[in-house]
Amino acid sequence: MKAMIKAMILAAGRGERFRPLTDTLPKPLIPVRGETLIERHLRRLAGAGVREVVINLGWLGQSIEERVGDGARLGVSVAYSREGWPCLETGGGVFNALPLLGAAPFVLLNGDVWTDYPLPQLVRRAAALAEQDLAHMVLAPNPPHHPRGDCGLAGGRVVPACAETFTFSGMSVLRPALFADAQAGAFPLWPLLREASIRGQVSGEVYQGRWSDVGTPQRLEALEMSLEET
Repeated sequence: MKAMIKAMILAAGRGERFRPLTDTLPKPLIPVRGETLIERHLRRLAGAGVREVVINLGWLGQSIEERVGDGARLGVSVAYSREGWPCLETGGGVFNALPLLGAAPFVLLNGDVWTDYPLPQLVRRAAALAEQDLAHMVLAPNPPHHPRGDCGLAGGRVVPACAETFTFSGMSVLRPALFADAQAGAFPLWPLLREASIRGQVSGEVYQGRWSDVGTPQRLEALEMSLEET
């Protein structure tokens, strides 16, 4: 019997561009149409068959823990990786949480992303990640605030340079071996993914549906308006 896929939500950052709101409210607790970003993630992960989720905590982490609790009311079991402040950034945060995630590939979601991407598909990607691959990345068309994108896609493989670029959506599958050469401390995740893609160890896909990295009040407003139109 195969082990159940676990997931991690990155929720430790401060959300500087949302200040002063995020001076007292952590960004993952910002509501979109009445539902906080992180609770929506947890509910959708439960619907995708994920039962164990790790959440890293940094800025105002106690507020997130008080709101989410053990995750039971949302259909999951939540474990917390408490980093304190300053936090360990995206890469350091995942590295610090690896003992809670186990040895199998896991789903990773940015806590400030809103999307209707079908998470059961990402869970299946985690279960079937090719043995030689260290990651699978979900990419999105470049938004206006990031027109240059992050990377390309060729034949289902993420490549660092390409005529057509896309933006990393903040949704991925990672194999713990991606962090084999990492050391404890604060560091970003993207350089590890880029190096792995150069070695041909990252698969990818482009999602054309609804996706927003809710990074500023203006993007939140635009998201809310677009959802009202549907």
